[in-house]
Amino acid sequence: MYIRNAIFESTKDCSPAASRLAQEIEAADAVLVGAGAGLSTAAGFTYGGERFRANFADFEAKYGFHDMYTGGFYPFPTQEEKWAYWSRFIGCNRYSDPPKPVYAQLLALLAGKDYFVLTTNVDHCFQKAGFDKRRLFYTQGDYGLWQCAKPCHDKTYDNEEAVRRMLEAQENLRVPAELVPRCPVCGAPMEMNLRADDRFVQDEGWYRAAGRYQDFVRRHKNASTLYLELGVGLNTPGIIKFNFWQQVAENPRAKYLCISKTDAYAPREIADRSLCWKEDIAQILA
Repeated sequence: MYIRNAIFESTKDCSPAASRLAQEIEAADAVLVGAGAGLSTAAGFTYGGERFRANFADFEAKYGFHDMYTGGFYPFPTQEEKWAYWSRFIGCNRYSDPPKPVYAQLLALLAGKDYFVLTTNVDHCFQKAGFDKRRLFYTQGDYGLWQCAKPCHDKTYDNEEAVRRMLEAQENLRVPAELVPRCPVCGAPMEMNLRADDRFVQDEGWYRAAGRYQDFVRRHKNASTLYLELGVGLNTPGIIKFNFWQQVAENPRAKYLCISKTDAYAPREIADRSLCWKEDIAQILA
């Protein structure tokens, strides 16, 4: 029903929006946060521009891509070159802190509330900011995890130690052959644990987090729940955006609050219980 009908949209100045956001969080019995790439972008984790050039100018000169996202799909001719790129990418976007304290500010707003986070982000920013990992469901993977590329088994592996060794040892845009990660079971190359196709591994931790999310939704399906969507676009709208619209439509006590520079809107069916702001998340949280 949502695609056929017109959408509802409003924009506010940042100061009134910030005040209203705090009021809505305070008034809610529970808060379900839906976080997309726009939240990390607001925190300074941009994949192009000056940040890309500062960290990947040598890759840009040799391979011709102009942002980190495109580089992730580049067909590197060797595993040594591939992991030189990916180790640097992981170091920048998983084992470094974002420039702006957006995640910490969000956590402060949620202090004392019964909350849960559903996110398509894979950069671990929530846990680095102090969010309780038992209240997080990373649906699309984690830059900090590897899996078998086949995959031959449903297990993921922490990569921090190996990535740091690659960062120290890489030369001429290559890592030493002995540092190329291999599956400990079948010997095939390892791959990032990111949902790109049907080979994505959902390990035991993924299923436990999914269960905790489903339990949170079940417990609050009739409660005064704020569905707070931050930086979610239309890449995978069924995971958060359409999902939130449906849950709000089914619960007359629920409210929907969306902040995004590009995709801030709601269906007419829930317009009277929605606030949608095309604003900079960082400015509002600050």
